[in-house]
Amino acid sequence: MLPDADDLPELLLDLTVPHEDINELVARRRRVTDDPGALRLLRECVEELFRGPEGTGHPPDLAELFDAAPAELTGTFAAYVFLAAVPRTLARHRERGIPPEISRHTLSDLGRNMAVHRRRHGTTGVGAPRWLVRHFRGELYQLGRLQFERARLGQRSAPVLAAAGLDAVPGTPCLNLHIPDFHGPLTPSACERSLDRARAFFALHFPEERPVAALCHSWLLDPQLKQYLPADSNIVRFQERFRTAREDTEPSDTEPVQFVFGDPDLPAAELPRRTSVERAVGDHLRAGGHWYIGHGWFPFRAEPTPGA
Repeated sequence: MLPDADDLPELLLDLTVPHEDINELVARRRRVTDDPGALRLLRECVEELFRGPEGTGHPPDLAELFDAAPAELTGTFAAYVFLAAVPRTLARHRERGIPPEISRHTLSDLGRNMAVHRRRHGTTGVGAPRWLVRHFRGELYQLGRLQFERARLGQRSAPVLAAAGLDAVPGTPCLNLHIPDFHGPLTPSACERSLDRARAFFALHFPEERPVAALCHSWLLDPQLKQYLPADSNIVRFQERFRTAREDTEPSDTEPVQFVFGDPDLPAAELPRRTSVERAVGDHLRAGGHWYIGHGWFPFRAEPTPGA
């Protein structure tokens, strides 16, 4: 299931895995392939990864399987699962006619995730393996600056959209919009190009789904950011694309700390103030405030390709 040791580095480079991690992953490969129990667990993980219906917004949870890996593979076992899944993922992409460059950009989130792990811990590992399941199932795609995940409206979001005049009930196709790190500024023009690509992409490759809306669940949609950032800032202009779906009452203070500073456990008193976003996140916490996950949406209609 895994490429041999000679071929593995090329696949790791294709997935933008940090160069510092490549030798270790190649060296540990035999710890998986030479252990019948580890190899059996690897196969079980890959089978579970592809189990169940696609596009629900609720991919299978492999956390317990990942945790069952041998102790010496803690942190890296998930990487081997995703590497073993690549052929089946690409087969799904080919069935839909998805261009190789979109496949490559999408699956490179493995490397991005490992870079985040190394930035925080200084070691080889996959920091959030549950998040990457949707990429390798063929449910999430990187299209320019933004990522789009095939999903379905839930019990809370559907009535909000229906009240706004959309043909929306629980189970209606939608898209969950995500903002990847290490991909440059979140400029309005980059977002607009990404949305244009998404409208054409989903009309062409998933014409039966017809998503009615794009939804985003992120601390970047917390309206309190407008108290700290200029009206023409990229984040504020990004917020203005969305209508409010609902409001959270439980604080999520670690979310902005993790994404802005790289470590959710950093104490507020020690957070740097180098940029306007760093100052906003840290000053708000130091003043006794809290941050919340914002939930927003806007109508989305896939656009048929001309002549199709």
